[in-house]
Amino acid sequence: MATDTATAAIDAYLAQHESKSLLRLITCGSVDDGKSTLLGRLLYDTRLLFDDQLAALEGDSQRHGTQNGELDFALLVDGLAAEREQGITIDVAYRFFGTDKRKFIVADCPGHEQYTRNMATGASTAELAVVLVDARKGLLTQTRRHSYICALLGIRHVLLAVNKMDLVDYDAEVFDAIEAGYRTLADQLGITQVTAIPVSALTGENVSARSQAMDWYRGPSLLEHLESVEIQRRDSALGFRMPVQWVCRPDQNFRGYAGLVAAGAIHPGDEVMVLPGGARSRIARIVTADGDLDEARCGQAVTLTLTDERDISRGDILAATASPPQVADQFAAHLLWMDAHALLPGRRYWLKIGTRTVSAQVTEIKHRVDVNTQEELAAKRLELNEVGMANLGLDHAIAFEAYADCRELGGFILIDRQSNATVAAGTLDFALRRADNIHWQHLDVNREARARIKGQQPACLWFTGLSGSGKSTVANLVEKRLHAMGYHTYLLDGDNVRHGLNRDLGFTEEDRVENIRRVAEVARLMVDAGLIVLVSFISPFRSERRMARELFEPGAFHEIFVDTPLAVCEQRDPKGLYAKARAGKLANFTGIGSPYEPPQTPELRLDGSATAPDVLAQQVMASLLETGPR
Repeated sequence: MATDTATAAIDAYLAQHESKSLLRLITCGSVDDGKSTLLGRLLYDTRLLFDDQLAALEGDSQRHGTQNGELDFALLVDGLAAEREQGITIDVAYRFFGTDKRKFIVADCPGHEQYTRNMATGASTAELAVVLVDARKGLLTQTRRHSYICALLGIRHVLLAVNKMDLVDYDAEVFDAIEAGYRTLADQLGITQVTAIPVSALTGENVSARSQAMDWYRGPSLLEHLESVEIQRRDSALGFRMPVQWVCRPDQNFRGYAGLVAAGAIHPGDEVMVLPGGARSRIARIVTADGDLDEARCGQAVTLTLTDERDISRGDILAATASPPQVADQFAAHLLWMDAHALLPGRRYWLKIGTRTVSAQVTEIKHRVDVNTQEELAAKRLELNEVGMANLGLDHAIAFEAYADCRELGGFILIDRQSNATVAAGTLDFALRRADNIHWQHLDVNREARARIKGQQPACLWFTGLSGSGKSTVANLVEKRLHAMGYHTYLLDGDNVRHGLNRDLGFTEEDRVENIRRVAEVARLMVDAGLIVLVSFISPFRSERRMARELFEPGAFHEIFVDTPLAVCEQRDPKGLYAKARAGKLANFTGIGSPYEPPQTPELRLDGSATAPDVLAQQVMASLLETGPR
């Protein structure tokens, strides 16, 4: 009997806990504004700390604390050893806590400028931001920076916590001045809901209970506001959308499409569209581990079956036919760059949005945003922690929503194709209209027909190596031999192309990327015309050589690395460029002021240090005739 009673009590408690709403929030602001202390105080006041945690806090406060032996609540969330030793927050610390009214997931974000990307990570899933301001210092640069990123990532509810009021004698005028200044900033950023509360995280004033020391303040405590604030989902007006995460095929009798409902609701019998393809069907069942449902709503993980067999893969989107999302392959977007190496327009990255991953490139940086002043500045690149407005071009069309309407279908990341590191976070603003005006025109005469009349297999021979390696000499000899054998060829040489097509480009990293992008596109057209095109460019970066390779069909691109050591190239110095670079008269020269990334798996590696050019050309011919033009 007692066991049954205890079980019933536990079940009731769990049911009550499951029914509570969940609020995701972040704490942000400038360095030493008290973010970690505030969160630690909340955990302490809501009695969510175990005895061993309190004991550890007391010990850490003695060793690393800043409160003269008293409890230092910031140590509860500064989990890294470096954070405790330095007294700062470095990484994003996620904490879960709850009260009788609501559950919370809070991200404590670092305040230092160099950790802006960490702060953006925490803000990407938050619905509300607690922006802390030191009452003694007022609004600082980092306060504006964090508020801008909150607005960029779609946070429209801000709790302005004016902290350390005890250090300004709980002066109402100080609080009023800071609140007025922040509301002006919020209006500029488009933050529509701001609630300002004066607090002292250290002493607990207005944190979990209303303060007696500030009787001039009539509003709720910080915790009371968090428990009662209503967050309206931005995608509530959208129809049903669900990115397909997994095609479930346990046996030949069942095919389902699993995913998380991103917006709207769906019922058996509802008509849906598969995007970006456009095929239509109807929902047969809504399957879950607990049985079939009559309805699935936003936030639920379900498996859907259809009444018809359709070609659907991971990354496709099931959407309500009456109000489908847009489909496009060119966008205007905001980017927060998160990599130590700068963003260079023209370089290819993986773009991951929802469950879909496609190849993408930044085609143009429209401007960089000074996040401290929101001023728009001209820029050709984005450095670490910088935000900019850019145009994106994708290899394949995707279904999407503007980020302002739906985070799940409008937020994306860029991934470096070599290291697989996340290098940027972004938000899609709108599709570019130019995409509607561009279509593929069918041509009756194709590459095969052009190659057939020439009696050869078209290909691109891409010669790469340092200046002075001998690549142009070898490429020229190879073309002469092919021409003598009756093949149709063309040689694109780096110096020659810069006299015409690329005469507007310099030698910065951005211009080098664009230089290779242009010549790769020209080479692709020449191969499409049925030619054997020889390209002799330093092409120092692996990313751009990979980009060039991906423009061609398998087997049509041959990377030929003329491997000549820098010392040998510098000794030859046929154009006197190394001498100028060593003298400081030539900036960004490959091998001296700019790096060369040698190929890792070229089709052919030539020893350019000791072998005569005629012999190297013969090696190329032997390799080419073995697999190439006939």
